[in-house]
Amino acid sequence: MTTDGRTALVFPGQGSQKHGMGETWRETASWSLVAEISEYTGTDLQELLLTADDETLRRTDLAQIAVFTTEVIAYHEAREAKLFTEVTACAGHSLGEYTALYAAGAVTLADAARLVAARGRAMREAAEGAPGTMAAVVRMDAPTAGELAERVRGEGRDVWLANINAPGAVVVSGTPEGVEALAELAPEAGGKVIRIPVGGAFHSPLMAPAADQLESALKSVEFSAEHTPVVANVDARPYTTGDVWPALELRQLTSPVRWEESVRTLAGELGCTRFVELGPGRQLCGMIRRIAKEAETVPVDGQAALEAAVAAATD
Repeated sequence: MTTDGRTALVFPGQGSQKHGMGETWRETASWSLVAEISEYTGTDLQELLLTADDETLRRTDLAQIAVFTTEVIAYHEAREAKLFTEVTACAGHSLGEYTALYAAGAVTLADAARLVAARGRAMREAAEGAPGTMAAVVRMDAPTAGELAERVRGEGRDVWLANINAPGAVVVSGTPEGVEALAELAPEAGGKVIRIPVGGAFHSPLMAPAADQLESALKSVEFSAEHTPVVANVDARPYTTGDVWPALELRQLTSPVRWEESVRTLAGELGCTRFVELGPGRQLCGMIRRIAKEAETVPVDGQAALEAAVAAATD
């Protein structure tokens, strides 16, 4: 098999989950990992991946561990199929960063699963204590959206940049009143706001109450001294030592996901020409094609997609 180019593995975040998303992997050898991760987290992952309805999967803690498990299975199946051999770097969008750390060898599967479970619980509790929401801002660049958010905050309503995903693809996060105020201003700058049905104002200061619980979980984890480079959400820089990650993950709770910059780091500084997206959905591939237009994107969101990717790689 030929896998030309320097390969980056990328993992999507919460929001990619859907009813029955585990069905495609049910007959694979890696399905045994479902029971393993269930044991680590005390959650029935088989039920979540096969039968849970969309309403159940919108619950932050359940969504995060379900998406993580699906990504881990996809990663193991793609590795076993030799879709990639040498990996140049990894990155994940929000939650996906934890799967990236596992794939990069920075943490064990047990520790990664427990961290994701703790993070999901902490974020759910923070959202219940400080209700918030998120919205996509289209046809507007990040600096303009940031200026509008600052203007709204100056009027006493809270909203911040949460995700800088790709050119013209920005997400804001804040109180319902803050997001509504920004939506009213957006047409002045030629933009439009589309509400996202999520359970909290993620990647904003409203998530600060989650820090204590996550910090406690992070302290119980021994990160590897060295690992494959992982590009961090908070500053789009590649890191290869485990000691930096507890502080980076705490910052990630309340900081924007700088995905566009992260892809530019992967494609530019690290020279990645091939991006393999592992997990439910294909949103990251779509974003990457808008950022690194010459790069090859390979979505692996199910068994059929994996077989197609392997076949294409052998041609």
